[in-house]
Amino acid sequence: MKEQFYNYIQQLQDTICEGLEAVDGDAKFVEDLWDRPEGGGGRTRVISNGQVFEKGGVNISSVHGELPMALRKQFGVEAGNFYACGLSLVIHPKNPMVPTVHANWRYFEMYDELGNVVTQWFGGGQDLTPYYLFDEDAIHFHQVCKTACDKHNAEFYPLYKKKCDEYFWNAHRNEARGIGGLFFDYLKPTDEISLHQWYDFVTEVGNSFLESYVPIVEKRKGLTYTKEQRDWQEVRRGRYVEFNLVHDRGTLFGLKTNGRIESILMSLPPHVQWHYCHEPENGSEEEKLVEILMNPKEWV
Repeated sequence: MKEQFYNYIQQLQDTICEGLEAVDGDAKFVEDLWDRPEGGGGRTRVISNGQVFEKGGVNISSVHGELPMALRKQFGVEAGNFYACGLSLVIHPKNPMVPTVHANWRYFEMYDELGNVVTQWFGGGQDLTPYYLFDEDAIHFHQVCKTACDKHNAEFYPLYKKKCDEYFWNAHRNEARGIGGLFFDYLKPTDEISLHQWYDFVTEVGNSFLESYVPIVEKRKGLTYTKEQRDWQEVRRGRYVEFNLVHDRGTLFGLKTNGRIESILMSLPPHVQWHYCHEPENGSEEEKLVEILMNPKEWV
């Protein structure tokens, strides 16, 4: 399974990068290959200063080795080796009318002293972080997520949409990071669902990514905006940074496993603002967004 999924994310990285380059029309992804001293490595691709995308990364990694102490405590084991691979992407557009997007699909194995697999699972999802809320964009994004889920189980979308709302929650701000999408983790084989069926589901979601995001970018990338709207985008980006550095499991996993710091922190936007006690004006589009972030809704 690990070879099958790693081959998949290599191909998916190519497909997504080509699709985003076509939307931008100018900037190209720059590739950086790297090795992890403890075992494995990755292929980081970064885009910057484009016509549409101010900064973004589409990264894959395949790492293995001895389970770090922090993860031994988390998993309740005294020793063991692990393997993990995945694709992680974050795209920060220049225009505040275009939402930021994040997605991640990953696979994990853990072994005993003899090298036997003792547990294995998939995780991942995709979520949208707008700065100005267009209901039709939110509906489109969630409908694509639901369609991908429904091909496998009608219960998946409401379950993983709810988990997404719960996970991407800035508890210290009492608000969501964005308008959600899907989040799933620890998808392990059971009597009802095999590992290969979980693979089919996760790859279905991965294959739907460009369909969920590109039409929104195409629709909004040409809209005009003011300096004040750009400032609001950068203030909201600050909340994005806060979540990634305080709560995000992927960031924390990378740091605890001696991951490549440049690849881990590629999710951070290039320009951010923090203002003391910043509040949007009453009745404004900015306030409309915050109200939704404080009270996640059902979009489809």
